[in-house]
Amino acid sequence: MSRPVRRALVAVLITGAGTLTAAAQAQAQAAPTIPAMTAIRTGNNTTFDRIVLDLTAGPAPAVSYQLTDELTADPSGEVVWLTGQFFVNVTATPAAAHDVNGTPTYTGPSKFRTRNLGNVMAVAVTGDFEAHLSVGLGVRSRTAVNVFTLTAPNRVVIDVAH
Repeated sequence: MSRPVRRALVAVLITGAGTLTAAAQAQAQAAPTIPAMTAIRTGNNTTFDRIVLDLTAGPAPAVSYQLTDELTADPSGEVVWLTGQFFVNVTATPAAAHDVNGTPTYTGPSKFRTRNLGNVMAVAVTGDFEAHLSVGLGVRSRTAVNVFTLTAPNRVVIDVAH
């Protein structure tokens, strides 16, 4: 291979590497912020118990819930022991309980009793893995559950009927 051809090939490779590096940096900067949980609040209303997960700024997560006979930790699958006859597993995605450096943003207890509520007996953080935040509730009875998000500030709201 002649010297001019080699120089041209090297120039193309360097230019391509620079373009790839710039594209990777732009993609990293464009990555959405994942809301992080900072607090869990509880409240007793006339006909329902309310659990609120306070989140930092970012896109509102999609939320889902499942009524289950036992809670499992995400991602290990180990049983999470919690006070309650039945359980509600709530998942928010994307959401976390830590920041981008891995530092916890929620510093409260991973499990706690809720003695002041009518149906919800206990709350546990059951998962914080790959932008999936899971919280489990131990309840006295299987009743209606409503899970939704609010913004400004970001929150996940879990209402459990009495």
